[in-house]
Amino acid sequence: MTHLPSFSIPWIVATRKMRVLIVEDELDFANALARGLRQKGYAVDIAINGEEGWELGEINEYDLAILDLNLPKLDGLEVCRRLRASKPGLLILMLTARSRLEDKIVGLDLGADDYLVKPFHFEELTARIRALLRRDLRVREPILSIRDLRLDPAGRIAWQGKRRLELTNKEFAILEYLMRHPGEVVSQEDLIEHVWNEDVNLFSTSIRVHIHSLRRKLGESVDSPRYIETITGIGYRVVAPEEDRL
Repeated sequence: MTHLPSFSIPWIVATRKMRVLIVEDELDFANALARGLRQKGYAVDIAINGEEGWELGEINEYDLAILDLNLPKLDGLEVCRRLRASKPGLLILMLTARSRLEDKIVGLDLGADDYLVKPFHFEELTARIRALLRRDLRVREPILSIRDLRLDPAGRIAWQGKRRLELTNKEFAILEYLMRHPGEVVSQEDLIEHVWNEDVNLFSTSIRVHIHSLRRKLGESVDSPRYIETITGIGYRVVAPEEDRL
């Protein structure tokens, strides 16, 4: 059985007010959890189904979401996926009875920062929260953005608008390097040095193949580049916003 705090015991108040969203359909459990966290000094909101959790996460700015997986209306994994796509800086802790390794892997791959299985000790939960919140969000790698393209280097996730891009490791690395040098011409030699290993053939078609695939996923062509422009005989560059032809 999950051990929740005894509220007659004095609690050490958190040093700074952090806003937490609990998404949990067992209302008594959610209220007890929220009460304990509030006594720790956190500001806490509760959502009792996945749809409400998603809506609150979209509307408000939270530091941390504590997310159950077995939720009505919208499954917790889908809530995690949506929150990670729209709020890349949000910390997500999955709190669930699903203890299979496969579930943990899926949850973490969808963007969760931590995964705690029920039953648990409240002290372990608060220790995990403190560990997550010690990651100063200000020193996280910034989200790279150009127009409707966003790329999270730490999370290895990229979006075009609200659509998550399914990129290979090489495509992601190429896009990241280009977005870190907006408006600059990046030579094939630069891409080889930063994306490929030293054994790649400088004259191979590998770079062109990956660029072509990346463009296809971005919905553009070499003749009308919205994001990646080919500079003949030199390399590639991300088109600066003022050069946007569309």
